[in-house]
Amino acid sequence: MGLTKAVQARALRLIQALITATERRGHTSKIGATRGAPRPHRRRSAPPHFTITAQGQECGFLVRQEQDRSDHTPTEKELAEAKKYSWIRIPQFDYTPAGRLRIILSGGQPHRASEWADTADRTLEDQLAEIVQEVDLRGEAAERKRLADLEAAQQKRLRWEAAMQQARIAYAESYRVKHLEAQAEAWRDATSLSEYLSAIRLQTEKLPAGQTKDDAETWTRWADAHLQRLNPVNTPPRLPKIPEPRPEDLKPFLHGWSPYGPSY
Repeated sequence: MGLTKAVQARALRLIQALITATERRGHTSKIGATRGAPRPHRRRSAPPHFTITAQGQECGFLVRQEQDRSDHTPTEKELAEAKKYSWIRIPQFDYTPAGRLRIILSGGQPHRASEWADTADRTLEDQLAEIVQEVDLRGEAAERKRLADLEAAQQKRLRWEAAMQQARIAYAESYRVKHLEAQAEAWRDATSLSEYLSAIRLQTEKLPAGQTKDDAETWTRWADAHLQRLNPVNTPPRLPKIPEPRPEDLKPFLHGWSPYGPSY
């Protein structure tokens, strides 16, 4: 943890008090993944020493030992090396571990504070209730957010389901329109072929009896039968059967929604 012996016992008592108080409120705790103390200038961003989980929100705790700063008096060796090497920088201050501690809380939505430290007026022991309350508040905020996210997801799914229903209706209507247009196109083709066959019959009637006329009449009889099958007005009109749409078929009617689900 990077603590000197002088403050270790007190730090552990503070940690034990926090864990006991929060576990009484239904929270859980576990030791952090710290393996050895990081260098002093990196301790603020080090992995948490332990975590407390309140209503699904994990709160990480770091216990740091404060440092007292004093002006640095250069040694003769430092002065000689600085004179010899231009890249040498003599430190401006010296830092000495103090008897004061600081608790840093991370994770979740901060409410009142994220750090508590020994001061001349208040020790950390006097601030433990505030730290426990902050854990409670962050847990409650996490639970509210979880419920709000669930509600938002449910509302989003309902909107998506409504959009899918409307897309299926629009798809069916579009399919009927295309079917109608295809029938109209077939009718125009049949009308054009009918005119053509009428002209062929006139020509066939003028032919002299013989094989050529027989072949022409055979051809026109086949063409007439084909025309009867081709012309849509020769069968009673009815609504077409709508095929089951594929996801890609619904995309043009979803107005930005994905056919695969509300989260895509």
